[in-house]
Amino acid sequence: MNQREPLLAGAHQPASAQPDVIEAVGITKQFPGVKSLDAVSFGVRGGEIHALVGENGAGKSTLMKVLAGAYTPDEGELRFDGQPVEWKSPAQAKARGIHIIYQELVLFPQSSVAQNIFAGMEPRTRLGFIDHRAMTERAATLLRELGVQLDPRERVGTLSVANQQMVEIAKAMASEIRVLILDEPTAVIAGKEVQLLFQRLRVLRERGVAIIYISHRLDEIFALCDRVTVMKDGCKIATQRVAETSHDELVRMMVGREMKDIYPPKAHLDTDIKVLMQVEGLHVGNRVADASLCVRAGEIVGLAGMVGSGRTELASGIFGALPARGTVEVRGARHARMTPATAIRLGLGFVTEDRKSEGLLMYLNVAQNVTASTLRSVSRVGLLRANDERAAGAAAIREYSIAGAWPTGSVATLSGGNQQKVLISRWVRVCTSVLILDEPTRGVDIGAKAEIYRLMRQLTERGLGILMISSELQEVIGMSDRVLVMREGRIAGELSGEQLTEHDIMALATGSRSTHTGGAHAFAH
Repeated sequence: MNQREPLLAGAHQPASAQPDVIEAVGITKQFPGVKSLDAVSFGVRGGEIHALVGENGAGKSTLMKVLAGAYTPDEGELRFDGQPVEWKSPAQAKARGIHIIYQELVLFPQSSVAQNIFAGMEPRTRLGFIDHRAMTERAATLLRELGVQLDPRERVGTLSVANQQMVEIAKAMASEIRVLILDEPTAVIAGKEVQLLFQRLRVLRERGVAIIYISHRLDEIFALCDRVTVMKDGCKIATQRVAETSHDELVRMMVGREMKDIYPPKAHLDTDIKVLMQVEGLHVGNRVADASLCVRAGEIVGLAGMVGSGRTELASGIFGALPARGTVEVRGARHARMTPATAIRLGLGFVTEDRKSEGLLMYLNVAQNVTASTLRSVSRVGLLRANDERAAGAAAIREYSIAGAWPTGSVATLSGGNQQKVLISRWVRVCTSVLILDEPTRGVDIGAKAEIYRLMRQLTERGLGILMISSELQEVIGMSDRVLVMREGRIAGELSGEQLTEHDIMALATGSRSTHTGGAHAFAH
């Protein structure tokens, strides 16, 4: 489970004789004080899905912007269909069939699906007016070819993110498409939506489209892609067939260490260690039923399960962000009706899954984000003290190694991993008992993941407890001292020690068995 749901394996292997549709040869690109690309050569063939991986700052996005005409290289050459080319603009590259879909989708939410697909190239009547009927019919045809059931007249703003992504792909298909570049396409979708995306990308591959797939999720690379190129510090490290490499080898090339070294050592905990939080018989709407769990000092409790199993709803109910029935006891204080204000007063913290829309204050600076939950600590007689606020921000930057940040700098310019550190530092300022982390490393690179894992272990060494929700099985196993597995709104079982394996987690999550024995306590429902 990258867990979303088990991904389909069996990558198609294109003929090695297939020529590159687009190729970068010895590309160098410099910005003031930074060499983003250093003599990088890279190519993608027609009829293949080519993964591009590396830590944030490795040069992936810069290389893609060169291929798509957004940047002009300082040195090197671009070749399209074997011929040298110099893109003067993204529009010129797009006219030749190169389309890039960014993680932040570029759509008009108030316009219809058809209007978005044909924006700037609407079919016209003989009198020069937009032919709405023809546009709707053509949009319907493109969506059918993608296997998407959408009404072309529907407003895009009402669609799910997954369907908006399909609109972006249909938009690319509306004109000639030779190269499709996707930047972290699964960062905001999950489960069956990922499977559907993969199916549609395979259809495009069979049609001869060259696809470049950028992702931090290595299991997706092995499920979907034919070749993979690893970048580090602006240089290309290697290009290999996916079938001829491994997770461990890719991680080693990206960060210079083995996969097993990414996760810090687990603590040896006694069973009689103090319980910080006890949850009994919690019901959250119709999404969670009769959930009971505990978190002890110094441990990380993983919360696993398929998408829709109720993990986030359970965490929200514990914190009081969703109405819940049942009891939550924190350090002996028992509450039947929890609210976020009460949870914070009791020493609970909650880093939500969507850091941009639910966690960070994107228009405020780093210091303001760090102190957002503790304004009294940087105020006096009701007045905010800017010097104290900046000092708190500077302390968080030092303690949590928030790279590229300064107290008065914008939080929006930071990488995903560093934004996550800002959020964690904010909650640790108020958290004295249990920190709830919902997808703590979603959308961050493998190096930033290792740093976040180290921070999590440091927090448990201080005596905090952590309840961690994660859709990545390796993360669940690598970080958790115990794992609770949810299925259909209930806790299906608990795993620890030697029983903490991918097979056993999946068995509980999918219902192939409902209890676990041999050292692991099970909840029977």
